[in-house]
Amino acid sequence: MAKKLQQFKIIIEQDEDGYFVGSVPALPGCHTQAKTLTELNKRIREAILLCLEVAKTDIRYRKSIQDFSYEPTFVGLEVIKV
Repeated sequence: MAKKLQQFKIIIEQDEDGYFVGSVPALPGCHTQAKTLTELNKRIREAILLCLEVAKTDIRYRKSIQDFSYEPTFVGLEVIKV
């Protein structure tokens, strides 16, 4: 039987040093960074898999997923000058 694939939305930002930072709102504490988007993609996948492994055995982490996770809906990006 084929394993069911899960999808996660990732928020990607670029910090002041040029690193890309990815976070997974559906998995609290699941984030990583990398110099390139290609490397970030690999690392965020690894971070997700680790969080899912922890969720299998750690009841407190499963509870934090229930309490703090959210599934963002992208609306847009604005730049405001003040």
